[in-house]
Parts: sequence; structure tokens; C-alpha cells
Amino acid sequence: MAKKPTRPRDTNQLAKSIVDIATNKEESEATHTTCKNLAAVELGRLGGLKGGKARAAKLSQKRRSEIAKKAAAIRWGKKT
Repeated sequence: MAKKPTRPRDTNQLAKSIVDIATNKEESEATHTTCKNLAAVELGRLGGLKGGKARAAKLSQKRRSEIAKKAAAIRWGKKT
């Protein structure tokens, strides 16, 4: 049995999908071209993986402590 197509909530998209179904057209090509560039994803991931460690290594112990105290105060609702 064929899977029933999902209907979009936006009225304009719904109207288009109804017309596509009525005219036996496949889904629009725009929905298939939204894939991300895999090379860009990998580069972004590499930067994200080393970002926190690099920042922590650059900060002094005193500054890291200040940042942690400020975060804890905000987290627990205490005023500094």
C-alpha cells in the first residue's frame, strides 16, 4: 500500500501540493535541493570540536573561575 503524502500546514504550500497531486507532478525540485554542502559541514564541525578547548587553554585560571562563578550565579538566580 502506498504511503499517504503529508500535507503542509501553510495554505499556499497546501494549495500547490494539491495542484501537484491533481496534475500527477512529483514534489517540487526546490525541496530536494536544500541539502547542505558536506565539505562545509565538516569544516564547521572541525572548528566546533576544538573551539571550547582552545578558548579554555587561552584563558587564565582566574578568568575561567570568574566566568564559572558568573554562570553559576545566573543559573541559580543569585545576584553577584
